[in-house]
Amino acid sequence: MDKIRMTVPLVEMDGDEMTRIMWKEIKERLLLPFIDLKTEYYDLGLKHREETGDQVTVDSANATKKYGVAVKCATITPNAARVKEYGLSQMWKSPNATIRAILDGTVFRAPITVKGIEPYVRTWKKPITIARHAYGDIYKAVELLTDKPGKCELVFTAEDGEVKKATVHEFKGSGIMQGMHNTDASIESFARSCFGFAVDTKQDLWFGAKDTISKTYDHHFKDIFAEIYENEYKEKFEELGITYMYTLIDDAVARVIRSEGGFIWACKNYDGDVMSDMVATAFGSLSMMTSVLVSPEGCYEYEAAHGTVQRHYYQYLEGIEPGTNPIATIFAWSGALQKRGEMDELPELARFGKILEESVLELVESGVMTKDLALMSNLSDIKVLKMNPFLDAIREKLEEKL
Repeated sequence: MDKIRMTVPLVEMDGDEMTRIMWKEIKERLLLPFIDLKTEYYDLGLKHREETGDQVTVDSANATKKYGVAVKCATITPNAARVKEYGLSQMWKSPNATIRAILDGTVFRAPITVKGIEPYVRTWKKPITIARHAYGDIYKAVELLTDKPGKCELVFTAEDGEVKKATVHEFKGSGIMQGMHNTDASIESFARSCFGFAVDTKQDLWFGAKDTISKTYDHHFKDIFAEIYENEYKEKFEELGITYMYTLIDDAVARVIRSEGGFIWACKNYDGDVMSDMVATAFGSLSMMTSVLVSPEGCYEYEAAHGTVQRHYYQYLEGIEPGTNPIATIFAWSGALQKRGEMDELPELARFGKILEESVLELVESGVMTKDLALMSNLSDIKVLKMNPFLDAIREKLEEKL
């Protein structure tokens, strides 16, 4: 068969460790044999970020704004141990945080559901999509540590000279302080992304925060969501028969656990970070979680929700054949290809992405899977494969369906 043509490139962001190895294998085994793949390549591996002073991350985000669709491999966010291991000049920021800030986007994460792997929460029947605000709060916080008594104040000096002050705490001894912020513009983008995604996917939208305690900060989120919903989206929601609901974050957690799923749960930055891992694990595994960053302008960046699989990488370096689950990374590519096909009016490209996903799910439902899924599956006849043989089995299924 002739290879499927592309007219506009994807922005390709390579990554680190085991997922970098997986990235190459997925391209060679599942994509390049079928697609005349066009990408604008950026190496976001930690070594190259160090070599470029992290400019490569900024460049990749700006390229995403130019081309509209990106696909990203998992990357290392270095801690002190990683700084020493890689000989870094500094503790570089999370590439995801940098990209999110430049695109001003919202992260939507949803589990990949498949027959034979049942959620740990018995009431869940449909996927739950986490919409995570992607700017500010503790991820942009300024922190101080003191070993002396004293007073911590929050001070705002307006451009016109007006000064506002609030006492945070009067320390009697040592302690810690943190100042965080957000902006109306970013919260508005977050709200519009959530409402727009709900309309596109025809799902109910829940938003939870803690305005009873955070009577200014969280309440402001609540007010902005309410205003945008009433003025811009209420009629669309009613036409589609979907609903918007605000509730306290603790009530939202209780409602989520008792629900059957099938909705979007909008969360502030930290809440979304934590709750997306909880939802992924409760549905089965982080290796079965999709993630897409959506900007208010309609740019999309697809990736897996999991990390670089460090332990498997070290085993790989020792010559041990990896048994890493590649499904979430495959779905990052398939999602990006479908979106590229949709935006460029290339139905064959979009169809390929969909068939690739179907091939993966059908293979798992037939009992062929990696070890992590086999440990969770309730299927009776299971065949466990290492990563590369599993990719080859997907290719066979893909060729059958094409």
